[in-house]
Amino acid sequence: MTRELGVGIIGCGNISTTYFSLAPLFKGLKVLACADINAQAAEARAKEYGVKAQTIDELLVNDEIDVVVNLTIPDAHFRVSKAILEAGKHVYSEKPLVLSLEEGEELRRIAKQKNLAVGCAPDTFLGGAHQLARKFIDDGGIGRVTSGACYVMSPGMEMWHPNPDFFFLPGGGPILDLGPYYIANLINLIGPVKRVGGMTSMASPSRTITSQPRNGEIIPVKTPTTIQALLQFVNGATVTLTASWDVWSHRHANMELYGTDGSLYVPDPNFFGGVVEASGRDKDIKPLDAWEHPFGKINQESPNGSRANYRTAGLADMAMSLIEGRDARCSLDRTLHGVDVMTSILKSGEEGRFIDLTTTCTQPAALGIEEAQALLK
Repeated sequence: MTRELGVGIIGCGNISTTYFSLAPLFKGLKVLACADINAQAAEARAKEYGVKAQTIDELLVNDEIDVVVNLTIPDAHFRVSKAILEAGKHVYSEKPLVLSLEEGEELRRIAKQKNLAVGCAPDTFLGGAHQLARKFIDDGGIGRVTSGACYVMSPGMEMWHPNPDFFFLPGGGPILDLGPYYIANLINLIGPVKRVGGMTSMASPSRTITSQPRNGEIIPVKTPTTIQALLQFVNGATVTLTASWDVWSHRHANMELYGTDGSLYVPDPNFFGGVVEASGRDKDIKPLDAWEHPFGKINQESPNGSRANYRTAGLADMAMSLIEGRDARCSLDRTLHGVDVMTSILKSGEEGRFIDLTTTCTQPAALGIEEAQALLK
């Protein structure tokens, strides 16, 4: 029987329900305890999901816990992940892993010293749609990828999120909040990035919350809310990425990749499923033949319709990589490279010059149907 890793969760806000509810789908994981700076939040989640509520200090010395999931706010990610590693436990963090390359390198140093693993979301690139796109590229479906365009744009978070403040502070903004999904998928599909250039701006120095319970409250904006970037990949491809919270509507597709023999149309990297389309030199755009990838199957209803949601797949893959002695797909090297890409884009916008990246990584191993099924109970 496959060994299970004991899992603890630090941070019991909205995103924690996803990990609590979806972790039971996967092998290698058993959520045992949770903690939060707000003890009542931890107690509420513990009661809801049948686990133990602890203080953060108690969870970090809990001998039953092998890996801790860090679901705190981005500004606390480094501090909490460092404490987890220093307590001798593996870390899996929500995105972004850290807010600077220096913080990430410090985590790498501690993890190496203590022989521990660090992994990080997003894991949506493991979804059926994105793995189908990966297979199509790997099979030569559009020839060599030469360029592409990505867009993730909306009016912002203050219309629906109850506490949107942190989205508009340093460490937030659309490139660090939504960029990880796109950059992780580009690394999955194309490989590592060589250099970047960016232009940044903000439409307003403040925002008015229109969600409840803080309707009418004005909050400051202290980070760019529109970022237009150019990414040059090691393989020579150049891809534009626009991430904005200053756009009310648009007609851009989420992700398009162009190759020597055709074009590929990839659905929203924020989600696991969707329709993948492609054309050849005949310019005839058609959906790719559907495949029975388990992480593309509809398993959830939402206000926006039915969808496939398998978040926690990256944590499960990390757990099984520790058990099986292999590389995790949401690895520290790939995550840190993504942080390098995002922070370098912001630095480029500030300094008005292209930035050569100092990190690199390999493409993650593809996650085909059999490999995905092997992660599920």
